[in-house]
Amino acid sequence: MTAEAPTLYLHANALLLGEKGLLLRGPSGSGKSALTLALISRVEAQGDFARLVGDDRVGVGARHGRLVARPHPAIAGVLEIRGLGLTRVAFEAACVLHAVVDICGSEERPARCPEPDEKIASICGVALPRLVAKDCTDVSVARILFFLQGIMTICH
Repeated sequence: MTAEAPTLYLHANALLLGEKGLLLRGPSGSGKSALTLALISRVEAQGDFARLVGDDRVGVGARHGRLVARPHPAIAGVLEIRGLGLTRVAFEAACVLHAVVDICGSEERPARCPEPDEKIASICGVALPRLVAKDCTDVSVARILFFLQGIMTICH
């Protein structure tokens, strides 16, 4: 991957779980950083690779039909952990995104059986599988990992 400038910056988190890049989007205070930490911890506890790419502001751009995410240079390698504040963590400089998880607001609930168009997110002209999650609970973490496993099965 070249060091090209991102097409746009999103209020989101990006992380690598195994070989799959994941973009977490949601309103401020929705738990993106907590969910990022929980997912990384769970995947690492299973003995697999997991790493932050960017917390809070993520640059994304289409490259050769794929969506590439990069951390904002001013906050690369920094994760906000409630109760601890801004914390330096290991990070990757970029990743190809394979899926999007949208965290719904506190008053919303994910659709039980989403319509086909609700299962896709289009960013910078690249369509990715999409899941809506409620918050940072063990159930949400398990649901996201199950979702990613399904994507891995389709891709291999």
